Amino acid sequence: MKKTQKTEILPGTVGEGLAQRGVTRREFLQYCTSLAALLALPPAMASVMAEAISKARRQSVIWLSFQECTGCTESITRSHSPTLENLIFDMISLDYHHTLQAASGEAAEHARLQSMKDNEGKYLLIVDGSIPMGNPGYSVIAGISNHDMLVETAKGAAAIVAVGTCATYGGIPMADPNPTGAVSVSDIVKDKPIINVPGCPPIPVVMTGVLAHFLTFGGIPELDALGRPKSFYGETIHDRCYRRPFYDQGKFAETFDDEAARNGWCLFKLGCKGPVTHNACATTKWNDGTSFPIESGHGCIGCSEPKFWDAGPFYKALSMPVSATTAMLGASVAAGAAAGVAITWHNRSTKAAAKASHETVMVQDLAREGK
Repeated sequence: MKKTQKTEILPGTVGEGLAQRGVTRREFLQYCTSLAALLALPPAMASVMAEAISKARRQSVIWLSFQECTGCTESITRSHSPTLENLIFDMISLDYHHTLQAASGEAAEHARLQSMKDNEGKYLLIVDGSIPMGNPGYSVIAGISNHDMLVETAKGAAAIVAVGTCATYGGIPMADPNPTGAVSVSDIVKDKPIINVPGCPPIPVVMTGVLAHFLTFGGIPELDALGRPKSFYGETIHDRCYRRPFYDQGKFAETFDDEAARNGWCLFKLGCKGPVTHNACATTKWNDGTSFPIESGHGCIGCSEPKFWDAGPFYKALSMPVSATTAMLGASVAAGAAAGVAITWHNRSTKAAAKASHETVMVQDLAREGK
């Protein structure tokens, strides 16, 4: 009988912590299998991940919150794969976080400085919230401006994870006329690898998945042109949306309470920004994989894209690329279907070309009625 290979558990590693908490090898492998699926990795990677994570030392993490609403923290506390408890107690050492830490005042700042000293060049820095540049007094922590605290803490970090649209793009604080002079993390830090995890807020398991990837592989995942992990932001919500067949057929809800809406038809005419929004909402979903905004009956507002807050009304359609299909259906179902397919393929190829050149698809690039 072939013996099962056991992972060597070293002192001070994640494996040691798991063993102390009574987590079995089988349970941990099951967890790594779900984590591999979350990261879009082949099933065979589960055992590789289990080996790597077990031998890795708990990752020191410092989390800074600047101009934000605490929504990103609220979101990550609802992660289910891995849970926040799994992360904190088993995989990372969350050494500083305004909202979650017990310490306050001088004790809190001492914890941050001590972690920076003890883990020089090795700690992971997470930032949520934009940084005000108009006046340091707009946002100050322990008498230190957000800018100065970011620069100071970033110096010894191995990498930076900007979570939420405020940290990645400037967010709501940066909306016109940007009264605080808000900027993103990447506008200030130029000499460190930065992983952007946008969303208002980001999906919980996307945030924890990025942390798990860093712990497993000791580096940042493959990123797109905007610094976002491709495993989560490589496709648009529209590409994976369960309402997509209705879009291709030219079937749209006209109001949020009409028969078409109740039948699950496409919400494009009601302002859904899914076709130009890159995120994993349609596949990963929220609340333990229960649902996402479009499944709940509301169109995507594009919150993981730059400047979504200044991109026009949430309930105004981007364009009407398949409205020609709808207009022609009354005269000829076959002709209308053919037109719909032609326009759909035009839009798909337009998006594919834009993706290949790392450009954003604009409204005017999509086929319109009468074009």
